[in-house]
Amino acid sequence: MSEDKTLEFMAIAMKYFPEAKAQLEANGIPFSMEMAAPFMDLFKKVMQEAYELGKSDAQQ
Repeated sequence: MSEDKTLEFMAIAMKYFPEAKAQLEANGIPFSMEMAAPFMDLFKKVMQEAYELGKSDAQQ
């Protein structure tokens, strides 16, 4: 994955972080950036796969 895409994916994640944090905390689950770190690799994998799928679809 290119560094540019990684940065774009992280920007998307940060855009929605406050909403995710609020939803978790509303359900009694405290959440912080430190807790989010392990999920960021998973998020990047999901975003990369979605990107590749969209790219493939666009080329057809």
